[in-house]
Amino acid sequence: MSETANADLYRRTVDLLQPGDIELAGAVVHTDYDSDEESLLHQLTLDAGDAIAGHAEKGDTYVYSGNDSDEFGVNQHQGLTLDGDEFVWECQQLLRDGRFDLVLYWEATGDHDAVLEDIRAVEGAGEVVGVTEDGFDA
Repeated sequence: MSETANADLYRRTVDLLQPGDIELAGAVVHTDYDSDEESLLHQLTLDAGDAIAGHAEKGDTYVYSGNDSDEFGVNQHQGLTLDGDEFVWECQQLLRDGRFDLVLYWEATGDHDAVLEDIRAVEGAGEVVGVTEDGFDA
């Protein structure tokens, strides 16, 4: 994957975060997973979502996925609270040049670096690039 293509993905992710009703933060997680490793990608998505939810302090969450509704893309997932379906995180799984990248975003907690470190610690997470409304850390 070229640096230019990755920089474009990071810029598009920054655009997703602006402007909204709430301040969002995010990350792009590059993986080595291909289309034959979707079960590993799914587990990475769940584990990254758990890492984010741990910082959100909104209580227990569940994952609402694209295959649960026609209003949502198949490779799109949301972490919602059990009590009230409040937004905690969202993930889009993108297949690019034969490998998956995850685009994750969540309500900003004020401790973006700690969230990123927890995502980096998830098994299967390759390079993790932090994204905020102000730009990206590539």
